[in-house]
Amino acid sequence: MISVKKIFFSAFVLSAITLGTSNAQIGYFEDALRFSQFRSTGSARIIGLGGAQMSLGGDISNIHTNPAGLGFFRRSEFSITPSFGTWVTESNYLDQIQEDRTGNFAIPNLSLVISNPKGPLTTGAFRGGSFGISFNRSNHFNSQFGYFSDFEGETSIIDFFLQEANGIRESQIENFGLTGLAYNTFLINPITEDASGNPINDPTEYDSFVIGFPFQDESVVTEGRTSQTTVSYGANFYNKIFVGGGLGLTSVNYTSRKTYGEEFFDEPLITSTIDEFLNVSGFGANINLGVIYKPIDQINLGLNFQSPTWYTFNERYEARMVNEFDNYFFEPENITLGREEASTPIVMGRYNLNTPLRLSGGATFFIGKNGFITADVDYLDYSASRINSRDFNPTGDNQEIQRLFGTTFNYRAGAEFRLDIWRFRGGYSYYGDPFMNSTFDRSTQQFSGGVGARLKKIYIDFALSASYFDQLYNSYPIIDGGVNFGPFTEIRHQITTGALTVGFNF
Repeated sequence: MISVKKIFFSAFVLSAITLGTSNAQIGYFEDALRFSQFRSTGSARIIGLGGAQMSLGGDISNIHTNPAGLGFFRRSEFSITPSFGTWVTESNYLDQIQEDRTGNFAIPNLSLVISNPKGPLTTGAFRGGSFGISFNRSNHFNSQFGYFSDFEGETSIIDFFLQEANGIRESQIENFGLTGLAYNTFLINPITEDASGNPINDPTEYDSFVIGFPFQDESVVTEGRTSQTTVSYGANFYNKIFVGGGLGLTSVNYTSRKTYGEEFFDEPLITSTIDEFLNVSGFGANINLGVIYKPIDQINLGLNFQSPTWYTFNERYEARMVNEFDNYFFEPENITLGREEASTPIVMGRYNLNTPLRLSGGATFFIGKNGFITADVDYLDYSASRINSRDFNPTGDNQEIQRLFGTTFNYRAGAEFRLDIWRFRGGYSYYGDPFMNSTFDRSTQQFSGGVGARLKKIYIDFALSASYFDQLYNSYPIIDGGVNFGPFTEIRHQITTGALTVGFNF
C-alpha cells in the first residue's frame, strides 16, 4: 500500500530548515508532534491560574491532571465550562502579510466528582476519597491561514515534482500520488530519447516545458480536536498525603484542506491548482498516577506521572490537480493541451502512535486565607514518540522523530487573591520548543486572568487567556546540496479564549 503521507506533499516545519537534510518527506513524524502536544486545560479557575494545578487539590480539573487532588474534596461537585475564542493567524510570505481569523465555540470541560469523606471523629489513616469523571478537550485544530504573492517565486512546485520523479520508471509513476498527477496532467514529462536520439525504453528521467517562475498562493484550513474522557479516584491519608490514579480514553479527529495555486505569464501553462483533503481519526488510552504531600498547612507539593498515550489512527486522503494550458501543442504526443485534470484514488491507511510520557511537579504556597501562589513544571521527551504500521515502513519517520525532536520543559505559574466570596486570579505559562538545534523559536506563551464568586452551593468562574506562538510552514521542499530552497511562510498565531465555569456542590 502507498503511504498516505508519501502523497501529502505540504510539509510541516520541515527539518531541512535547520539541518539541511535528505529528501525524506515522509510525513507521519508530523502527527507524532501534533498529537503529542497539549495545553493545560480544565475549569475557568485553572485557566485563570495559567493552567497550574499539579499541587492544587480540590479542583474538578484534578480528574484529568493530578488525580491525587480528588482526595481534597469534602463535597460532591458538578461543573460545566463553555468557551468561545478566536484563532488569528498572520502569514508573512515574501514580506506580504495576510491575516485570517477563525471563531471557536465549544464546551471543553464537563466534570463530576462523587465525594465520600470520613467524619472528623473517625479514626485511622484513611480519611476518605472521591471518584471523578470528566470530558475534557486538551487541544483543538480549528484554524486557517494562507498566503499570496505579488512577486514571482524563486521556485515552482514543478521543481519539486521533477525531484520526486527522478528515478521512477514511467510505467510506475502514475501510482506516486501528486507526482503521478503532475505526470498525468503534463506538468512533467519523460525524457524519451538519449543524447544521440535513440529511444529510451521505460525512461526514469523527466523534464518540463514550463520553465518560468510563478506567482504563488495557498490556503490551509484545519479542523478537529483532541478530547479525553477520564475516570479517576483520589484518596486522603492523615489529611497530609493524597494519592490518586486515573484512566484516560482519548479521541482525535483532525481534518486538513489545502488549496495550492501557481499562476504563470508568458508560459504555456496559465494556472496550476492542487486541492488536498486529509482526515485522521483515532482513539487512545493512558494512565495517570499522582501524589500531593502537605508537610505543613501552608504548603502543598505535588508530583504526577502520565503514561504515553497509545493511539490507533485511521486516515483518508485524496487530491485533485487542475492545469490550464494556453492551447499548447505538445508535439511528443501530438495533442493540444487546454484544461488537464486528474485525481488520486481515495487512499486509506492505518497506523499506531505512542506519544511521550509526561512527568510533572508543582508547589503551592497558601497565604493564610487570603489566597495562594502555585507553580508547575513538566518534562517531556518528544523524541520518544514511536510510530508502527503494517501499511507502510515507519523506519524513516521514527528516524525523523529522533533527529528532529528533543526534550523540553513546560512552566506554569498562577496566583489567587480572595476577598470574601470573590476570587481574583492571574497566570502565565510557557511551553518549550520541541525541536532540537533550531534557530526558529516555536515555543508558546500564554497569559491569563480571571475572576470568580463562591456561594454556598454554587460557584461561577470566568477566565480569559491569550496564547502566542510562531510556525514556519514549507509548502514543498526543493533540496539542493542538502539545503531546502522551497518556499517558507512565517506564521504568527494568537489564540484568545474566554471560559465560564458554573459549578454546583451537593
